[in-house]
Amino acid sequence: MDVSGILKVVSESKLVYPGEEKQAKTSIGSSKAFQELLQQSQEDPVSFWDSIAKELVWYEPWKETMSGQLPDFRFFDGGISNPSINLLDRHVENGAGNRTALIWEGENGDTKLYTYNMLLAEVNRFANVLRSFGVKKGDCVAIFLPNLAEAFIAVLACFRIGAIYNTIFSGYSEKSLKDRLVSFEPKIIVTTDATTRRGNVIRLKEKVDAVVPDIPSIEAVIVVDRLGTEIDMQEGRDYWWDELTKKASIVCEPERLEANEYGIVFYTSGTTGKPKGVVHSGMAFVVQNYIYAKYHMDHHDDDVFWCTADIGWLTMHIWGITGALANGVTTIVYEGSIDHPTKDRFYQIIEKYRVNKLFTAPTALRMLKSLGEKVADQYDLSCLDVISLVGEPFDPETWQWTYEVLGKKNICVNNTWGQTETAGCPIAGAAWLTPMKPGSAGMQFLGADVAVVDEVGNPVKPGTLGNLVIRKPFPMLCRTLWKEPERYYASYFSQVENCYFASDLALIDEEGYVWVVGRSDDAFNVAGHRLSTMEIESAVMECEGVAEAAVIGIPDEIKGEIPLVFARLTDISLGTEELKEKINDRIIQQIGKIALPKTIVFTETLPKTVSGKIMRRLLKEIIVAGTVSGDITGLEDPATVAQIKNITASGTVAK
Repeated sequence: MDVSGILKVVSESKLVYPGEEKQAKTSIGSSKAFQELLQQSQEDPVSFWDSIAKELVWYEPWKETMSGQLPDFRFFDGGISNPSINLLDRHVENGAGNRTALIWEGENGDTKLYTYNMLLAEVNRFANVLRSFGVKKGDCVAIFLPNLAEAFIAVLACFRIGAIYNTIFSGYSEKSLKDRLVSFEPKIIVTTDATTRRGNVIRLKEKVDAVVPDIPSIEAVIVVDRLGTEIDMQEGRDYWWDELTKKASIVCEPERLEANEYGIVFYTSGTTGKPKGVVHSGMAFVVQNYIYAKYHMDHHDDDVFWCTADIGWLTMHIWGITGALANGVTTIVYEGSIDHPTKDRFYQIIEKYRVNKLFTAPTALRMLKSLGEKVADQYDLSCLDVISLVGEPFDPETWQWTYEVLGKKNICVNNTWGQTETAGCPIAGAAWLTPMKPGSAGMQFLGADVAVVDEVGNPVKPGTLGNLVIRKPFPMLCRTLWKEPERYYASYFSQVENCYFASDLALIDEEGYVWVVGRSDDAFNVAGHRLSTMEIESAVMECEGVAEAAVIGIPDEIKGEIPLVFARLTDISLGTEELKEKINDRIIQQIGKIALPKTIVFTETLPKTVSGKIMRRLLKEIIVAGTVSGDITGLEDPATVAQIKNITASGTVAK
């Protein structure tokens, strides 16, 4: 593969060292102490995970800390505990019951606040409600809610009674909802009358009503009254959340759960079009995300933490629920889009609640960057201390903007890598403890063993692009695919023996930093040269006026494939032939003529998931096939697909 463009980005990226004063204020006290912990975790993961798990509360100790190997493994075997007591009760019993646990804000400005005492009481109420419907350990509960406080409560209540839960993105269509429910077979589904997103009313109960008759496992529908919209309530099947919970006790004995018992099923896209139900344990998931969040974010008791993800994506469960509450911080959940009703809503929330720890996506920061420095300067963002990210490659230019403009060079910018299957991020930095490296995803983290290998599984030399794999299990790694064990083995363990295959292209530089450049299927061959999206996109985004870029490979009779560039501009009026020439010149300068695109498309929007990932697959489908065959309701704004199709139909993009 031609990696000259990537290597240029890597070679130009310089380490940014944390100051000693910041290091001293971390829980471990110094970079040296953290490096010793990191080394111990990798040389002796058994003793490391044993010591970390003992920081939490257990009813009964485990017999074996770590057993088996990939793909079949166990952690804390025989250990009995419950996730909810480690996220709530533990803090109440330690005297922090009156600390604010959860702040909820709606798109329309509504707010709710819960202390740890209050949140525990509400979780117990709803846990008792679920038990009153006969839900017991191992039963399935589906949660079809937007970012409401009740969504958090429902998740924690499932943990409390040992129910296996699945949250489903509230923007999904009836078909996507039905596909997941048919597979999951829940006993209960929790939803709401309606929600708002970008000012539009989305009627969730109507979608549920349309599909529930085809899901025989569902015995009851519990409805949160969010907007007071008029809905049909079927007697004997549909129940109002408030009416049920106000009658329920605030005391609920937690279910005693073995550490490896299933707790979460999360559906992610599959290459066949059929979503994969990724299964995570309950308690082992909590153990690892407790310690990862502690060091990724440098969590302290007085933190105000905001994870901008939607409850429909595992990111929120990793960071906004488990990581935050396990560390006893205040966590914020915002109902709507972070750039609505005004583009600066993101800044408003940070200033209003004095957010000091932020977890978001590179796309969100590129959106803020496109607004300009003057908008940011209108707000007091001095509270910001750590910004961590996940989702897709984070270009060095936006990294620098985040560090210098948002953080005034007084923040830690911690890019990470993780997947639905890995849960948290086994590649990352430790906030204020490891040097930052703009553009990289960080280093192999606590207890993780990752490598970059060639097609037959041999490790490649530093600076060589290859396939990212995980060589040893860790507690939060997925355990199977729901009802599809053979697909689990085929999807992740058939490519490289005894390794989890991430389907991501990456390289490890001379200093041990990992650069994840995109999905394997995001790379393409141009006249025998294999190029990745990241290196071309990085070159495009260096041009003034370009806020974001997405590159796809399209068929070409002579070269096999050829790049096509979509450039989202800060102002569409900048989309001139002169800018196209500048972009082409930059690509030639950074990579070479081999990477010159067939076409450059200027646009005001790009199709993204709610978590901020640009859906290059959809762009390619639009260009190559002229349409999109799959469901697009999971996008942050489904209308973007029609806008891109209109550009194609207008003749802007040559076939």
